[in-house]
Amino acid sequence: MPRTPEGPALRFPPELLLEAQGRGLGVRAAIFDVDGVLTDGRLYIGEHGETVKAFHVLDGHGLKLLAAGGIAPLLISGRDSAALRRRAADLGLAHAVFGAADKVAAAQALLDGLGIGWDETAAIGDDWPDLPLLQRCAFACAPPGAHAEVRAVVDHVTAAAAGHGAAREFCDLLLTAAGRYAALLASQRATLDAR
Repeated sequence: MPRTPEGPALRFPPELLLEAQGRGLGVRAAIFDVDGVLTDGRLYIGEHGETVKAFHVLDGHGLKLLAAGGIAPLLISGRDSAALRRRAADLGLAHAVFGAADKVAAAQALLDGLGIGWDETAAIGDDWPDLPLLQRCAFACAPPGAHAEVRAVVDHVTAAAAGHGAAREFCDLLLTAAGRYAALLASQRATLDAR
């Protein structure tokens, strides 16, 4: 007989869920830095200058779930690489800026295109170039290995490390705060049960 839990096993403190709801309007977009958030921050550079990055499947599935839950994932990276472009394409991420010198300008252009304001936006980052994003958005997050100045301004520091589920934790938190996590989980369980 299959095991069917009563509901989601994942729990967040109520006060954190309230913060993650944003400034009363709800979160409609989430900005993700890449190096140090979706990766562990290390860069592997081959002898011909090619960059190799490691991405965690939990984070990738979290980005897909976020989009399915009605929250637009936005990738904004200060670096550009074939590996990053390939990962974004594989995940079907329509909103990404690569090699952004000014992350606020890049984010503003994406948000304007979606008709979403900063008060409806969450962000996760790890270093100084992310500070302007984190300080403008309605809910800010960082992985535990983020720079001290970043950890000092965010609303939440994830338990999971960068490149090892931090982005997924951020996604799960936003979906739970929006009241969409349980339905997404139930639909996944139904799909699995149908096999």
